[in-house]
Amino acid sequence: MGLRERKKEQTRNALIDAALDLFLTQGYEATTVDQIAAEVDVSPRTFFRYFASKEEVALALPAEGQEIFLTELAARPESESPHAALSQAMRSMLGILRDKDPEEATRFTKAQQVIEATPALLAGQMCLLMENERKLVAEVARRQGTEPDDLRPQFVVSVFTGMSRVCFGPGPRDPGLVAKRLEDVLALAGESFRPGWDQPAGPPQPVPQLHAS
Repeated sequence: MGLRERKKEQTRNALIDAALDLFLTQGYEATTVDQIAAEVDVSPRTFFRYFASKEEVALALPAEGQEIFLTELAARPESESPHAALSQAMRSMLGILRDKDPEEATRFTKAQQVIEATPALLAGQMCLLMENERKLVAEVARRQGTEPDDLRPQFVVSVFTGMSRVCFGPGPRDPGLVAKRLEDVLALAGESFRPGWDQPAGPPQPVPQLHAS
């Protein structure tokens, strides 16, 4: 990135950090955009150049993770099965988050603490997840040459997102630890699913005809 882009990223991260700290100390509802901006010594107008609302800044990290996931999925080889492509995309996303500035892990943890303590943000995160699942279904359907309303891509994505919720469930939020939990869950899936479960079955086999003797 150039100098201007780096400065913009620094300001954006500073706004996220200030918002998360204020949300944790005085509560999400009690915190205003003016207070967040003041913590970074910028104007509210500058805040709105980066975020449309305090809800958006609170959900910035989950939204960013979902965008990375979708980008990594779209880049996976077409030869991979849907479940394999989803698994590798999730591995890549967690690796990208893990390899960022060490402060990113702290932001990640704080963001989840704020979201879990705030019903309005939990609802907002659920909306993000539902929209993300819709995009995942569309991508899996594209890879399989079918339509998003086909049951198979919906089922594949539903299974994988259920596994993801186990990975991001209660417990440590560090991306490295989440990555370890992902591998454990994928190992369980490998032991439980039959090969090819996530791909269309071959053409139906003819039913043998019974002949009277």
